[in-house]
Amino acid sequence: MKPVTGDAPKVVKSEQEWRAQLTPEEYHVLREAGTERPFIGEYTDTKTVGVYSCRACGTELFRSDTKFDSHCGWPSFFTPLAGDAVIERTDTSMGMARTEVLCANCHSHLGHVFSGEGYGTPTDLRYCINSVSIKLEPAQD
Repeated sequence: MKPVTGDAPKVVKSEQEWRAQLTPEEYHVLREAGTERPFIGEYTDTKTVGVYSCRACGTELFRSDTKFDSHCGWPSFFTPLAGDAVIERTDTSMGMARTEVLCANCHSHLGHVFSGEGYGTPTDLRYCINSVSIKLEPAQD
């Protein structure tokens, strides 16, 4: 992964420590900016109420009330939990400019954000997030 400009991550681990903590698929997506296959992720169609956290460091990132059905194959949210929970950077790895979304706490890759697609959401943004990058903590009854 290319370095993030700006603030340094608050959680810093060696690549060996990340590999020991994460499964090979989690490592590939979170630390190497990979992408899981569409429509197979654990949270693609989940309607459970709760908070989604970074699978690498546990930082709270998204709430279920901002999740919506985009039918794109990955979980979609119209806003992060707080403006400083994620950071963004330009990604040109696919031969076009996209906006990559990373956890602000550990700089792990989460997915991408797209705008202007016409979804009926308050922000007109689609945070397209890999299920393997996040973990749902269901709300307590």
